[in-house]
Formats: sequence, C-alpha cells, structure tokens
Amino acid sequence: MISIITSFIKNNLKELSEFLKSTSFSKAILVGVAITLPIVTGIVTNRLDIGLAIGFGAFWCSPSDVSGSLKHKQIGILFSSILVVIISFFGGYFHISNIFLFPLLGVLTFGIAFISIYGFRASLISFSGLLALVLSFAITSENLEVYQYALLIGLGGIWYLVLSTLAYLINPKAQTEETLTEIMLLTADFLDARRKLIGEQPDRTTLQNQLMTLQIEITNLHDILREILISYRKTSGKSKYQSKRLLIFIQLVELLETATANPVNYEKMDTLFEVHPKFKTDFQKLISELSNQLRTIANNYHKPKRKLSSNTLMSIFETLEIDVQKLKNALSSDSYEDFLILQNYLDYQKKQYEKLKKIKWLLGTPELTSEHILEKDKLRLFIGAQDYNPKLILRNLSFRSTIFRHSLRLAITVMVGYGIGLLFDLQNPYWIILTIIIIMRPSYGLTKTRSKDRIIGTLIGAVVASGFVFLIDHPYIYGAFGVVSLVAALSMVQKNYKASSAFVTLSVIFIYAIIQPDILRVIQFRVIDTLIGAGLSYLAMRFLLPAWSFMEIGDTIKDGLKANTAFFKSISSYYQEKGKVPTSLKVNRKEAFLQMSNLSAAFQRMAQEPKSKQNHIDHIYELVEINQSFLTSLTSLSAYIQNHKTTKASKEFKQVSEKIQQNLDAICLQLKSIDFENPKMHSNSTKSKIETPTLGLSIEKLTNEVISKTDNVRAHKEVHLIWEQLYWLYSLSEDMLKLVVKFQLY
Repeated sequence: MISIITSFIKNNLKELSEFLKSTSFSKAILVGVAITLPIVTGIVTNRLDIGLAIGFGAFWCSPSDVSGSLKHKQIGILFSSILVVIISFFGGYFHISNIFLFPLLGVLTFGIAFISIYGFRASLISFSGLLALVLSFAITSENLEVYQYALLIGLGGIWYLVLSTLAYLINPKAQTEETLTEIMLLTADFLDARRKLIGEQPDRTTLQNQLMTLQIEITNLHDILREILISYRKTSGKSKYQSKRLLIFIQLVELLETATANPVNYEKMDTLFEVHPKFKTDFQKLISELSNQLRTIANNYHKPKRKLSSNTLMSIFETLEIDVQKLKNALSSDSYEDFLILQNYLDYQKKQYEKLKKIKWLLGTPELTSEHILEKDKLRLFIGAQDYNPKLILRNLSFRSTIFRHSLRLAITVMVGYGIGLLFDLQNPYWIILTIIIIMRPSYGLTKTRSKDRIIGTLIGAVVASGFVFLIDHPYIYGAFGVVSLVAALSMVQKNYKASSAFVTLSVIFIYAIIQPDILRVIQFRVIDTLIGAGLSYLAMRFLLPAWSFMEIGDTIKDGLKANTAFFKSISSYYQEKGKVPTSLKVNRKEAFLQMSNLSAAFQRMAQEPKSKQNHIDHIYELVEINQSFLTSLTSLSAYIQNHKTTKASKEFKQVSEKIQQNLDAICLQLKSIDFENPKMHSNSTKSKIETPTLGLSIEKLTNEVISKTDNVRAHKEVHLIWEQLYWLYSLSEDMLKLVVKFQLY
C-alpha cells in the first residue's frame, strides 16, 4: 500500500514538474507579467487608466504567440496589435443607439471572424480582434480620448511583442526541445498501439481509431517542428544545434513511416501468428522494448550520456533470428514463405533500432560532416506556403465555405446574445458575447464539447470563488489570487479546457471582488451569462447555418487520394530508376501523411455529429480505412526500397503499377461526380457499372519463379515483399473503386 501511494505521489510530482517546465506554463507566466506590470506601474504612478490599456493590449495580442518560427510569431503579434488598435478605435464610439449598434456589431464580428480564411495563425489574429471588439463594451476611460486609448492598446501589443521576443532569445531551444520530446513520446505510444495489432485482435477497430488519433497528433507536431527548424535555417543560416535537431526529426519521421509499414496484409499476418504463436509473443516483446527505449530517450532528453539498456533488446533479436532461421531450414514451401514474411518484418524492426541509436548519437556531441547538412533549397519544399491572395476572400464569399458560414453564424449569435443581455437587464451582457466568441468553433463536435466544459468549469470556479470570498476579505489577496488563477487558466487552455474555464472564472471573480462590494451578485451573473452564451453557441451550431462534415468530406477524400497517388507514383518511379532517393519522394510521403491525418480528423468530426447528419458514414469509414491501408502498404514499399539495394524492375512490376494507376485514376473520376451531401444512394444504377482492369498475373507464380532461379535470400525477400505489397495495393484500389461506385446517386 505504501509503495502504491509513493508511486502515485512520485508520478504526480513528475507530471507537475513537466507542466511547470512546459512552454505553455512559460507563456502563461509571460502573459501574466505583460498584464500585471503595466497595471502595477499605473497604480504606483497614479495613471491606472494607462496601465490598464497597455495591459489589455498585451492580453488581446497574446493568442497569436503560438508554436512556430520567431518570424511568424512576430508577424502574428504585430498584425494582432494593428487589428486591436483599429477595433478599439471604432469600439470607443459604440455607445450609440441600439438601432445602429446591432448591425455594426454584426458586420464587425463577421469581418473579423472572416480573416480566418488565411489559415491557423490568421484565426488567432482574428480571435484577438474579437476579444478587443467584445471588451470595447466593457472598458471605458474617463481620462483618455478614444484615439489615445486605442494607441495605448496598440502599445500593449508592442510591449507583448518585445517580451515574447526576449523570452525566445533567452531560451530559443525550449520550443524545439519540448516539441521533439512530445513527438518522441507520442511515437512511442504509436509503436505500442501497433504492437497490439499483431495477431488477430477482438478490438482491432478501437486500436485503428487510436492509431488514427495518434497519427493526427504526431503529424500536427511534425508540421510545427518542421516550420521551427527549417524556418530557422532559412533566416539564421547553419547552426549545429538546429542541424542536429533537424536530423533527429528526420529519424523520427522515418521511424513513424517504418512503424506504419507492414510486410504483408493483416490477414496473412493473423494466419501466420496463429500457426506460429511464439513469433507473435516475441515480436510483441520486441516492439514493446523499442517503444520503451524511445520513451527512455524522451524522458532523459537532457541526459544524452545516459546509456540505453540494450540487453533485453539484443536477447529478443537473437531469439527471433534463431527461430526465423529454423523456419527457413524447414522443408515445406509454406514454411519458406513464412520465413520471408517474418524475416522482412524482423528487418523493419532492426531499422527501427538503428534509428533509435542514431537519435541517441545525435543527442550527444557528435561532429557533423558536410554529408549530414541538408541543403536549404530542398528543405523549403517541405514547408507548405499559406495562400494570402486577396482573391481568396471572393472565393470564400459563398455558403459552400465553412469559414463564411461560421463567420455569419457567429455574427448573428453575438447580436442575439447581446440583445438578450439588454432585454433582461443583465449586469454584464458582454460576458454573454465573450462566452460565445470563446466557445463557438466551425466544428459542431468541438463547439458542443467546449460548451459543456465551459459550463462545468464555470460552475466549479463559481463554487470555489464563493468559498474564498466568504473566508477572505482583502483586496491585495484577491489581486494575487486573480493573477495566479489567470496564469493557471492560460497554461491549461490547450490541455484541459474544463480546468482552464474554472480558473478563468476564479480570476474574473477575484478581480471584480476588488472593485465590487456585492461579489455574490457578480458570481450569480457570471454563471447566468455563461449558461446563456454556451446555450446559444450550441443551438446556433446545431440549427443556424450548420456546416456538417458531409459538406466537405468529399474534398478531403479527394485530397487524400491525390496525395496517396502522388506517393505511389514516386515509389514506382524510384524503384524503376534507382539512384539517390529523390527529395520529391520524401515530400510526397510528407503530403500523404498530412492528407491522411486531415481525412482521419474530418471523419472523427463527422462521427461526433448527430446521427441524422452522418450521411453515408459506414461507406465513408470504409474509404478512410482503405486509404489508411493503402498508405500503410505504400510506406512498406517506401521503407524497403530506400533501405535496401534492389534489383532491376521487371516488366510485370511496370504492368501491375500501371493497372493500379488506372484504378486510382478511375476512382478520382468517380469521386468528382459524387454528391456526398445527398443522403440517398443508389447501388443498382446502370451508371454504377464500371470495369476494373484485371491483373492477369499470379503473384505466387511470379514469386516462386524468382525463388527457383536463384539461391540469393536477399533477392527472395525483395521479390516476396514487393509483390505482396503490389498485389495488396491492387486489391485495395479495386475495393476502393467498387466502393465509390456505390455512391452513384438517383
């Protein structure tokens, strides 16, 4: 019992320590300093109005300070500063007749929210503008002119920009190291989930969904780290530290690729492990140990000299080598095929171990040669450029655009929320629209979750705050608690929105407790306003210009298929031409993983929506699953041909590749004519009949012919894996083509 308690305390202290060292907590401290320092200075100098304006400006611009390159951070914060100055200037004249106020509020909300069409960072700039818009209703200054107040708000943004830049220059490695560590830990989890897929599993669907979620998280982090490392090299030239981290990142990308790979389809693996259960157990042990090794590297990131214990791993490798060789020496042809499958699978695991050792080596103090340094021109290809063309505005002025619908929905809901606040004479009606702006997202599932978490968090915060107010009656303590609560709220907003909402409520109530004698009334209205705002957000998302996932899932499927097709072409071309691995293959691999992550995320959003809005969800799930299997097979081919010297491509290889390509082209053509928004489907339509190209080849015969002509085991392993994957890709492309044909409509 004592050991359990000790372990629990130890684990929790470790988590707390990691949290306090995280960039989220560091940023929250930075925001706390950026807000409180001007306010305290204003109190000391008897110019609180100026201190508040600068503090608010810093707070409103802080959302743009997210992971990424320093240049992009600075541009984001600068644009936020410009936007909040403009909004604060207009907001200063909002104390006008409601006849003019409501349409002005709606138009400004729509315009600011619509900025999000320019990507993720633009959406954060938009959020800053919306905060400034809402709080223009609450904050007035008797001693400052409107233009003075607006300029001081902008000065607060510049103040935060300076602080953020200084924090980065003081510890430029923090963001890189945290992201790298997080990728390692999530990749270790991915390996562990793949381990559980070995052999037939009763909960394979659950494991596949878990792998989807992990892959989405890992791919997103890959994008963030790729931008940090490559943008740094573009602006700062060569750096040994950044070069090493970039090489570690490449190993992690390849580690994920190899982890995704499978030498044959799962049905064959299931049958093989059923006949040879010992191999199933040993491979599970091996992958588990590789996962533990990667987790150990991540947990000892700052202790690179600590040696990895490889005794267990070496012992498992040795046992598997002996057992696989025994299988090779068996007389039956079936045993020899099993040997080839297991030997190829074992080779994949050996490659994983080599990557782990290279990561460990790079974390030390190795001397990098010119061979290790990657060319800038090639690196630029891995960063997707955001389209800032003004024509994007015109293209999105349509109900087909999710952002257009979201902006219009948000504008209408904000006007309704403010109207309710005025109608019922609530104490702070702007709290309603603040809640709406914070909760409402383009996605139904996320809005619903945030509404629930916001309500629960607010109620918890209100109860806790009530207790504190009864026990303590001191403005300085309230002020200290308000700042601490704000820091806690900001540091948890991404990890635990419910807890963040509770701390936000605490912070607001403590701050109001300083200036409002009837604090219980403030708490009461805080809860009421939150309930109204959350309720309106949910209802608007459900019934007002809803943007259901089926409206855009078709485009996402097309993008995923295009990316897989480009990756397949790169692999086929490289296998035929040989030579140095082209950068285009790696770029296409990155794009395939990214688009598959987008497709998985789109399907997960769809699964969270009401049943009546899940058009063709079973067929769409099949498409997602087949595309995922297609990518798995492609990564198997890619990993093999990049890490092995391969023989000349046969005419049969070219023939099968062409037929796979024909299927993929036919699928793309079919997808263009499908209306995913139509809930009806006609599977017997004459239009649905389509001829798939027959393979006309026996994979087993081709494999056996090569095996009979040579005693070279390496050639046997190559031909078995290549033909297995080609046949599997062909089968998947056929299945996909048959499935999309079912979408032909009345």
